Amino acid sequence: EAGSQRRVWGLMVTAGVGGTLVALYAVVTPFVTPALRKVCLPFVPATSSQIQNVLKMLENRSGSLVDIGSGDGRIVIAAAKRGFKAVGYELNPWLVWYSRYRAWRDGVHQNTKFYISDLWKVSFSRYTNVVVFGVPQMMPQLKKKLEEELECNARIIACRFPFPSWIPDHTTGEGIDTVWAYDLKHSRRRETKILEVTPETEF
Repeated sequence: EAGSQRRVWGLMVTAGVGGTLVALYAVVTPFVTPALRKVCLPFVPATSSQIQNVLKMLENRSGSLVDIGSGDGRIVIAAAKRGFKAVGYELNPWLVWYSRYRAWRDGVHQNTKFYISDLWKVSFSRYTNVVVFGVPQMMPQLKKKLEEELECNARIIACRFPFPSWIPDHTTGEGIDTVWAYDLKHSRRRETKILEVTPETEF
């Protein structure tokens, strides 16, 4: 009888641990799975240094701000505290809901908005400040999209990985905290000059 009770308790403990692990998996998985399905872009929170570097690139800037792949909303909330009307687009609904809660908790919910959306299906034409936490394989296509949609006065701030074919106007930070800022009017001028230079080749 004692052995039978031990088996029952063992099964109960096993079931309890198993249920807890399943519950944790269900809660945690949406936070770490890829948020932008077109490329594998898992959620990696911005560091304090990255946030400060982004804010540095926003000094003397005004207008609207968008964070592409806003994660848990840290950049959007930090920008709102600096007076920006800030918007975040994120495909992961858990992160969007959490971002809204954080904005409410920090008292900036009136200056922030978070949308559950795929970045490739959104137009960014109304924003003058764009923050991007991307990966190398998405940068060329994102560059083309931003060039087509943004006005000349827009500034694009890239974190962790730069745009490969743009020359940054400003750079700050080191290592993974490096931030690159591109003023679109300058980037367009540089590309125009490159296209105009067609060196002759003798055969």
